Amino acid sequence: MNPIQGGTVRLGLVSPRPLSPAYLRHAHAYLSARTSSLETVEHPVEGYFAVSLTGTATGSFEGWRDELVSPATALLIDAALTWGALAEHGPELVVTDVDSTFITAEVIELLARRAGREEEVAAVTDRAMRGELDFAESLRERVSTLAGLPETVIHDVAADIETTPGAERLVEIAHAHGARFCLVSGGFTTVLDPLARRTRIDRWIANELEIDNGVLTGRTIGPIVDREAKAAQVKAWAREFGVSLDRTVCIGDGANDLGMLHIAGAGIAFQAKPIVREQADVTLSFPRLDAAATLVGW
Repeated sequence: MNPIQGGTVRLGLVSPRPLSPAYLRHAHAYLSARTSSLETVEHPVEGYFAVSLTGTATGSFEGWRDELVSPATALLIDAALTWGALAEHGPELVVTDVDSTFITAEVIELLARRAGREEEVAAVTDRAMRGELDFAESLRERVSTLAGLPETVIHDVAADIETTPGAERLVEIAHAHGARFCLVSGGFTTVLDPLARRTRIDRWIANELEIDNGVLTGRTIGPIVDREAKAAQVKAWAREFGVSLDRTVCIGDGANDLGMLHIAGAGIAFQAKPIVREQADVTLSFPRLDAAATLVGW
Protein backbone atom coordinates (compact mmCIF):
# COMPACT_ATOMS: atom_id res chain seq x y z
CA MET A 1 0.00 0.00 0.00
CA ASN A 2 1.35 3.42 -0.94
CA PRO A 3 -1.16 6.29 -0.70
CA ILE A 4 -1.33 8.55 -3.73
CA GLN A 5 0.47 11.79 -3.03
CA GLY A 6 -2.04 14.46 -2.09
CA GLY A 7 -4.64 12.05 -0.68
CA THR A 8 -5.80 11.91 2.91
CA VAL A 9 -3.99 9.45 5.19
CA ARG A 10 -5.29 8.49 8.62
CA LEU A 11 -3.72 6.38 11.35
CA GLY A 12 -6.29 5.08 13.83
CA LEU A 13 -5.07 3.71 17.16
CA VAL A 14 -7.07 1.91 19.85
CA SER A 15 -6.12 0.00 22.99
CA PRO A 16 -7.76 -1.22 26.21
CA ARG A 17 -5.09 0.64 28.14
CA PRO A 18 -3.53 4.13 27.81
CA LEU A 19 -1.54 4.55 24.62
CA SER A 20 2.23 4.64 24.95
CA PRO A 21 3.51 8.26 24.74
CA ALA A 22 6.72 6.96 23.15
CA TYR A 23 4.76 5.20 20.41
CA LEU A 24 2.61 8.28 19.79
CA ARG A 25 5.76 10.37 19.37
CA HIS A 26 7.15 7.78 16.97
CA ALA A 27 3.94 7.65 14.92
CA HIS A 28 3.77 11.45 14.81
CA ALA A 29 7.37 11.68 13.60
CA TYR A 30 6.84 9.02 10.94
CA LEU A 31 3.70 10.69 9.59
CA SER A 32 5.09 14.22 9.86
CA ALA A 33 7.85 13.24 7.43
CA ARG A 34 5.29 11.97 4.90
CA THR A 35 2.27 14.24 5.26
CA SER A 36 1.32 17.86 5.55
CA SER A 37 -1.25 19.43 7.89
CA LEU A 38 -0.98 16.51 10.30
CA GLU A 39 -3.67 16.62 12.99
CA THR A 40 -3.75 14.49 16.15
CA VAL A 41 -7.10 13.89 17.86
CA GLU A 42 -7.72 12.03 21.12
CA HIS A 43 -11.21 10.53 20.92
CA PRO A 44 -13.45 10.57 24.01
CA VAL A 45 -14.64 6.96 24.24
CA GLU A 46 -15.66 4.88 27.22
CA GLY A 47 -13.95 1.58 27.98
CA TYR A 48 -10.85 1.95 25.78
CA PHE A 49 -8.41 4.57 24.52
CA ALA A 50 -8.36 5.96 21.00
CA VAL A 51 -6.28 8.45 18.99
CA SER A 52 -6.18 9.33 15.31
CA LEU A 53 -3.55 11.14 13.26
CA THR A 54 -4.71 12.55 9.92
CA GLY A 55 -2.83 14.42 7.20
CA THR A 56 -2.32 14.83 3.46
CA ALA A 57 0.20 12.45 1.90
CA THR A 58 3.36 14.03 0.50
CA GLY A 59 5.79 11.10 0.53
CA SER A 60 6.20 7.34 0.29
CA PHE A 61 4.68 4.97 2.86
CA GLU A 62 6.70 1.95 1.82
CA GLY A 63 7.41 -0.21 4.86
CA TRP A 64 4.61 1.35 6.92
CA ARG A 65 3.62 -1.95 8.51
CA ASP A 66 7.07 -2.42 10.01
CA GLU A 67 7.22 1.22 11.09
CA LEU A 68 3.68 1.64 12.45
CA VAL A 69 1.86 -1.65 13.00
CA SER A 70 4.59 -3.93 14.36
CA PRO A 71 5.69 -1.65 17.21
CA ALA A 72 2.05 -0.86 18.02
CA THR A 73 1.22 -4.57 18.27
CA ALA A 74 4.13 -5.10 20.64
CA LEU A 75 2.59 -2.42 22.91
CA LEU A 76 -0.94 -3.93 22.76
CA ILE A 77 -2.11 -1.14 20.46
CA ASP A 78 -4.26 -1.92 17.41
CA ALA A 79 -3.36 0.29 14.44
CA ALA A 80 -5.07 0.92 11.11
CA LEU A 81 -3.67 3.04 8.30
CA THR A 82 -6.34 4.10 5.81
CA TRP A 83 -6.22 6.52 2.91
CA GLY A 84 -8.30 8.28 0.31
CA ALA A 85 -12.07 8.64 0.72
CA LEU A 86 -12.22 6.06 3.52
CA ALA A 87 -9.68 8.03 5.56
CA GLU A 88 -11.33 11.37 4.81
CA HIS A 89 -15.01 10.48 5.14
CA GLY A 90 -15.22 7.08 6.84
CA PRO A 91 -17.12 3.97 5.69
CA GLU A 92 -20.40 3.96 3.78
CA LEU A 93 -21.02 0.24 4.37
CA VAL A 94 -20.04 -1.98 7.31
CA VAL A 95 -20.46 -5.76 7.06
CA THR A 96 -19.64 -8.08 9.94
CA ASP A 97 -19.61 -11.78 10.56
CA VAL A 98 -22.01 -12.89 13.31
CA ASP A 99 -20.79 -15.82 15.43
CA SER A 100 -17.85 -14.78 17.66
CA THR A 101 -17.92 -11.34 16.05
CA PHE A 102 -21.29 -9.56 16.32
CA ILE A 103 -22.33 -12.05 19.01
CA THR A 104 -20.17 -13.71 21.66
CA ALA A 105 -20.98 -17.36 20.90
CA GLU A 106 -20.98 -19.91 18.08
CA VAL A 107 -24.67 -20.72 17.58
CA ILE A 108 -24.00 -24.20 16.20
CA GLU A 109 -22.23 -25.05 19.45
CA LEU A 110 -25.13 -23.78 21.55
CA LEU A 111 -27.48 -25.96 19.53
CA ALA A 112 -25.14 -28.94 19.76
CA ARG A 113 -25.12 -28.57 23.54
CA ARG A 114 -28.82 -29.48 23.49
CA ALA A 115 -27.87 -32.68 21.66
CA GLY A 116 -25.00 -33.48 24.02
CA ARG A 117 -22.46 -33.02 21.17
CA GLU A 118 -21.01 -29.58 22.01
CA GLU A 119 -17.41 -30.67 22.55
CA GLU A 120 -17.31 -32.62 19.29
CA VAL A 121 -18.87 -29.78 17.30
CA ALA A 122 -16.65 -27.12 18.91
CA ALA A 123 -13.55 -29.01 17.78
CA VAL A 124 -14.81 -29.09 14.18
CA THR A 125 -15.77 -25.39 14.33
CA ASP A 126 -12.30 -24.44 15.56
CA ARG A 127 -10.59 -26.34 12.73
CA ALA A 128 -12.91 -24.77 10.14
CA MET A 129 -12.28 -21.24 11.47
CA ARG A 130 -8.54 -21.89 11.32
CA GLY A 131 -8.87 -22.81 7.66
CA GLU A 132 -7.99 -26.47 8.23
CA LEU A 133 -11.34 -27.78 6.94
CA ASP A 134 -13.63 -26.84 4.08
CA PHE A 135 -16.33 -24.69 5.68
CA ALA A 136 -19.27 -26.12 3.75
CA GLU A 137 -18.33 -29.72 4.53
CA SER A 138 -17.64 -28.89 8.17
CA LEU A 139 -21.02 -27.20 8.48
CA ARG A 140 -22.83 -30.22 7.06
CA GLU A 141 -20.97 -32.44 9.53
CA ARG A 142 -21.85 -30.21 12.47
CA VAL A 143 -25.49 -29.73 11.47
CA SER A 144 -25.92 -33.49 11.18
CA THR A 145 -25.42 -33.74 14.94
CA LEU A 146 -28.61 -31.73 15.46
CA ALA A 147 -30.89 -34.32 13.85
CA GLY A 148 -33.87 -35.10 16.06
CA LEU A 149 -33.79 -31.94 18.16
CA PRO A 150 -37.16 -30.20 18.55
CA GLU A 151 -37.56 -26.89 16.73
CA THR A 152 -38.13 -25.19 20.09
CA VAL A 153 -34.40 -25.40 20.93
CA ILE A 154 -33.73 -22.83 18.21
CA HIS A 155 -35.92 -20.29 19.95
CA ASP A 156 -34.35 -21.14 23.31
CA VAL A 157 -30.88 -20.53 21.88
CA ALA A 158 -31.98 -17.31 20.16
CA ALA A 159 -33.22 -15.99 23.51
CA ASP A 160 -29.82 -16.67 25.09
CA ILE A 161 -27.72 -14.89 22.44
CA GLU A 162 -25.58 -11.99 23.69
CA THR A 163 -24.15 -9.35 21.41
CA THR A 164 -20.45 -8.59 21.64
CA PRO A 165 -19.63 -5.51 23.75
CA GLY A 166 -19.88 -2.48 21.47
CA ALA A 167 -21.70 -4.32 18.65
CA GLU A 168 -24.98 -2.46 18.99
CA ARG A 169 -23.10 0.78 19.54
CA LEU A 170 -21.24 0.23 16.26
CA VAL A 171 -24.58 -0.12 14.46
CA GLU A 172 -25.73 3.15 16.01
CA ILE A 173 -22.51 4.93 14.99
CA ALA A 174 -22.79 3.65 11.42
CA HIS A 175 -26.38 4.81 11.07
CA ALA A 176 -25.57 8.18 12.65
CA HIS A 177 -23.00 8.69 9.87
CA GLY A 178 -25.43 7.65 7.15
CA ALA A 179 -23.77 4.27 6.56
CA ARG A 180 -25.47 0.91 6.07
CA PHE A 181 -24.82 -2.00 8.43
CA CYS A 182 -25.18 -5.63 7.30
CA LEU A 183 -24.52 -9.10 8.71
CA VAL A 184 -23.25 -12.22 6.90
CA SER A 185 -23.50 -15.40 8.89
CA GLY A 186 -22.44 -19.00 8.57
CA GLY A 187 -25.09 -19.57 11.25
CA PHE A 188 -28.84 -19.82 10.85
CA THR A 189 -31.70 -17.55 9.83
CA THR A 190 -34.01 -18.76 12.61
CA VAL A 191 -31.55 -17.42 15.19
CA LEU A 192 -30.31 -14.38 13.26
CA ASP A 193 -33.63 -12.95 12.03
CA PRO A 194 -34.95 -11.71 15.42
CA LEU A 195 -31.52 -10.42 16.45
CA ALA A 196 -31.06 -8.50 13.19
CA ARG A 197 -34.50 -6.91 13.44
CA ARG A 198 -33.96 -5.93 17.08
CA THR A 199 -30.59 -4.30 16.39
CA ARG A 200 -31.83 -2.47 13.26
CA ILE A 201 -29.55 -4.25 10.79
CA ASP A 202 -30.14 -3.12 7.19
CA ARG A 203 -29.55 -6.47 5.47
CA TRP A 204 -28.48 -9.95 6.55
CA ILE A 205 -28.02 -13.48 5.26
CA ALA A 206 -27.49 -16.86 6.94
CA ASN A 207 -28.04 -20.56 6.39
CA GLU A 208 -31.46 -22.16 6.79
CA LEU A 209 -31.99 -25.26 8.90
CA GLU A 210 -34.34 -27.89 7.53
CA ILE A 211 -37.24 -28.66 9.86
CA ASP A 212 -39.77 -31.46 9.37
CA ASN A 213 -42.85 -31.68 11.60
CA GLY A 214 -41.23 -29.51 14.26
CA VAL A 215 -37.97 -31.51 14.35
CA LEU A 216 -34.51 -30.64 12.96
CA THR A 217 -33.48 -33.07 10.21
CA GLY A 218 -29.75 -32.47 10.53
CA ARG A 219 -29.61 -30.78 7.13
CA THR A 220 -29.68 -27.25 5.72
CA ILE A 221 -31.77 -25.88 2.87
CA GLY A 222 -30.23 -24.12 -0.12
CA PRO A 223 -26.67 -22.92 -0.76
CA ILE A 224 -24.36 -22.68 2.25
CA VAL A 225 -23.07 -19.25 3.23
CA ASP A 226 -19.33 -19.88 2.94
CA ARG A 227 -16.30 -17.72 2.15
CA GLU A 228 -17.24 -17.15 -1.48
CA ALA A 229 -20.90 -16.47 -0.66
CA LYS A 230 -19.95 -13.87 1.95
CA ALA A 231 -17.69 -12.00 -0.47
CA ALA A 232 -20.29 -12.15 -3.22
CA GLN A 233 -22.96 -10.79 -0.88
CA VAL A 234 -20.77 -7.87 0.18
CA LYS A 235 -20.32 -6.95 -3.49
CA ALA A 236 -24.07 -7.27 -4.07
CA TRP A 237 -24.91 -4.99 -1.15
CA ALA A 238 -22.31 -2.45 -2.30
CA ARG A 239 -23.98 -2.38 -5.73
CA GLU A 240 -27.45 -2.14 -4.18
CA PHE A 241 -26.50 0.81 -1.99
CA GLY A 242 -24.29 2.48 -4.61
CA VAL A 243 -21.23 2.18 -2.37
CA SER A 244 -17.62 1.76 -3.44
CA LEU A 245 -15.80 -1.26 -2.02
CA ASP A 246 -13.04 1.20 -1.11
CA ARG A 247 -15.45 2.69 1.46
CA THR A 248 -16.64 -0.69 2.71
CA VAL A 249 -15.39 -2.14 5.99
CA CYS A 250 -15.70 -5.88 6.70
CA ILE A 251 -15.11 -7.50 10.07
CA GLY A 252 -14.70 -11.19 10.91
CA ASP A 253 -12.80 -13.77 12.95
CA GLY A 254 -12.56 -16.96 10.90
CA ALA A 255 -11.08 -18.29 7.67
CA ASN A 256 -14.50 -18.21 6.01
CA ASP A 257 -14.43 -14.39 6.40
CA LEU A 258 -11.20 -13.92 4.44
CA GLY A 259 -12.92 -13.47 1.08
CA MET A 260 -14.87 -10.43 2.21
CA LEU A 261 -11.96 -9.03 4.24
CA HIS A 262 -9.78 -9.09 1.12
CA ILE A 263 -12.20 -7.13 -1.07
CA ALA A 264 -13.04 -4.43 1.50
CA GLY A 265 -11.42 -1.03 1.74
CA ALA A 266 -10.48 -2.14 5.26
CA GLY A 267 -10.74 -5.76 6.40
CA ILE A 268 -10.65 -6.11 10.18
CA ALA A 269 -9.71 -9.34 11.99
CA PHE A 270 -11.69 -9.27 15.25
CA GLN A 271 -10.13 -11.40 18.01
CA ALA A 272 -9.39 -13.68 15.10
CA LYS A 273 -7.68 -16.95 14.31
CA PRO A 274 -3.98 -16.68 13.31
CA ILE A 275 -4.62 -17.16 9.58
CA VAL A 276 -7.05 -14.23 9.63
CA ARG A 277 -4.78 -11.93 11.63
CA GLU A 278 -1.97 -12.65 9.17
CA GLN A 279 -4.04 -11.74 6.09
CA ALA A 280 -6.33 -8.93 7.28
CA ASP A 281 -5.54 -5.25 6.80
CA VAL A 282 -6.27 -4.50 10.46
CA THR A 283 -6.40 -6.44 13.71
CA LEU A 284 -8.75 -5.60 16.58
CA SER A 285 -7.48 -7.70 19.46
CA PHE A 286 -9.75 -6.84 22.40
CA PRO A 287 -13.51 -7.42 22.83
CA ARG A 288 -14.98 -4.02 21.90
CA LEU A 289 -16.51 -4.10 18.44
CA ASP A 290 -17.23 -0.36 18.47
CA ALA A 291 -13.47 0.27 18.57
CA ALA A 292 -13.58 -0.53 14.85
CA ALA A 293 -15.32 2.81 14.36
CA THR A 294 -12.33 4.78 15.62
CA LEU A 295 -9.86 2.59 13.76
CA VAL A 296 -11.38 3.31 10.35
CA GLY A 297 -12.53 6.89 10.44
CA TRP A 298 -15.37 7.73 12.85
